[in-house]
This record gives sequence, structure tokens and C-alpha cells, in this order.
Amino acid sequence: MTIRTVLADDQPLVRAGLRMLINDAPDIDIVGEAGTGAEALQLAREQQPDIVVMDIRMPVMDGIEATRRIKAEGLPTRVIMLTTFDDDENVYAALRGGASGFLVKDMVLDDILAAIRVVAAGDALIAPGVTRRLIQDFAEQGPAAAQQAAAAAPRRVIDGITEREREVLILIGRGMSNSEIAAHLYISVATTKSHVARLLAKLEVRDRVQLVIAAYEAGMVSPNG
Repeated sequence: MTIRTVLADDQPLVRAGLRMLINDAPDIDIVGEAGTGAEALQLAREQQPDIVVMDIRMPVMDGIEATRRIKAEGLPTRVIMLTTFDDDENVYAALRGGASGFLVKDMVLDDILAAIRVVAAGDALIAPGVTRRLIQDFAEQGPAAAQQAAAAAPRRVIDGITEREREVLILIGRGMSNSEIAAHLYISVATTKSHVARLLAKLEVRDRVQLVIAAYEAGMVSPNG
């Protein structure tokens, strides 16, 4: 079964480069390309692809708004944001809008293909560097914003998790993978996956990205780790 994918970027050369990288993958099929967020949204409606690789900054409608609308309409498509990372200031907004992962434009081929496969399988992909960026951006909003966000976080649910689940959530918030968490806590990867699954259910969030957001909005992680 192939992963049906749409490429959305306002720069034709970027789309062409991604197309060249992806075309040789036997399990990924590019079913459309878009130069604006509005075009990406329309393709998501018409094609209902598994994945849209979505640039953050596009004309007519940016990638964040297109992602919000894809999620608001209940489309089955999962979105991987395409970012330059160093100068994009909208990572947090994209995650809150429903993005399931991030690709950096200068990533190597294997990482791009792996990201598409991971997200298509129903998981979320968020690199430790992106996690640190999220936390730093959140911290720079100042104490008042932090207190306001913490007050809005699902404190009741977070207070209901076990101590081990709290440890796992903190490590997820630091950007660790399941295997890294397992090694850190001296538990098996299977046990780690069970803890993650219970956290998803208890916090009523859809994926790992949302666990990261919950962890730092609740003050469980900080810019210094």
C-alpha cells in the first residue's frame, strides 16, 4: 500500500527537488502539488491524501491556516510542515493547528522519507531540536503568558497520571524517542509504548506532538530541560 502524498510549496524548485527525492521510493506516491495553502486545502479535499508536506509560508493562505482547515473539516490527511527552521517563528502555531511533524528543507533523503512513513503510520515526528525551540519560544513569552497557558492546560487530567507516566511525559517533552526513554528509565520499549498510549488516552490528545505541548504548557519541562 502506497502513501499518497501532496507537496505544497510556493517555490517550484523546492517542489521539484522533493519530487525527485521521493519519486524513487516505491511506497510513496505523489498525487498532487500545490503552490498556495488554498490549493493544498483543495487537493486535500479532492484527493484525501495520506500526507501533505506543507510549507509554512505560502501566498493566498499560509500552511498553518491550511492545516487548521484540513483538521477542522475532519479530513483524514495528516500534515508535515516544511520549514527552514532557523528563521520560522510559527512552529508552535503549526503544531497547535494540527501538524503531525516537521521537515527541514535541508534534511537528507533518508530522513525525509522516514518522516513521511512515520507520520503516515499514525505517529508524530518531532525532533529534539524542534522541541527545544518550542519550549524556548514559550518561555520567552514571559511569566504572565506562561501562567495563562498553564492555567489553560488540562491540569485535572495531568494530575491523574501515575508517577511513571509523569516521568515519561517529561521525557517526551524533552524530545526523546521511545527507545531513548526506555534506556533512560531502564524499561523496555514495549513498556514505554504502553505508557505513551495511556498518556494519549488520559490527556485526550491525538499524538506525540500534543503530548509535548501539554508537557510544557503544564510547566513540566523548561528551556533548560
